[in-house]
Amino acid sequence: MSVDEDQPVFVLVRPQLGENVGAAARAMRNFGLTRLRLVAPECGWPNAKAVVAASGAHDVLGRTEVFARLADAIGDREYLFATTARPRDLSIPVLTPEAAAQEMRRLARAGRRVGVLFGPERTGLENEELLVAQALVTIPTAPDFASLNLAQAVLVAAYAWFRARDDTPPRVDPAEAEPPATRAELTGLVEQLLADLDAVDFFKSPDRRASLAPVIAVSLTRRGLTRSEVHLWRGILKELARGRQRGKAAD
Repeated sequence: MSVDEDQPVFVLVRPQLGENVGAAARAMRNFGLTRLRLVAPECGWPNAKAVVAASGAHDVLGRTEVFARLADAIGDREYLFATTARPRDLSIPVLTPEAAAQEMRRLARAGRRVGVLFGPERTGLENEELLVAQALVTIPTAPDFASLNLAQAVLVAAYAWFRARDDTPPRVDPAEAEPPATRAELTGLVEQLLADLDAVDFFKSPDRRASLAPVIAVSLTRRGLTRSEVHLWRGILKELARGRQRGKAAD
């Protein structure tokens, strides 16, 4: 993995102001980060105000990737952090920027592909967007004035990443030698499982499906499954489906 590829990808979800995107790019470049992605930018893209606010960080803006859906923007990521000013009762670990940066560095040394999500200026990330992450990141602030500007949040996260550098040669844990599943591979497993459950009317009602499907998705995606484990489970589901078809044919 190259120096560039082991960086975390910073993902701005529905950013509303071009100035904030440009300032975020500048903050990233200050601390050696160059991989920026935008999801459904409400400010439009390309954006002239972003160029001005970037103050020369043109290499970051020039390679910025734009996606219509969050799922597409994170499909190649294996571990995700989501920033939020208000940790909610989502049963997801909550880390400071420093602790998150240490974990990102550890994952990068092990060859993991990491992403960090930032929400839109007005509302932050929605609950369902937070649920795709394995960890939340909250920046400690004065309790009576906790809201940070989007570019400020990016700056703090980028600075924490930069400060967490460790030039010690990596020690590869044999348990981590196997490639982890990407977000797209995990999503495929979840979709296959839900389709099979629908086929046997497991949920019984639309309301029950709406409440249980996210729980099933989170329980699978947060396990840290490897690529071969995902392939194994998909093979098992496929054979179970075939068995049901053979049973129907025999009847």
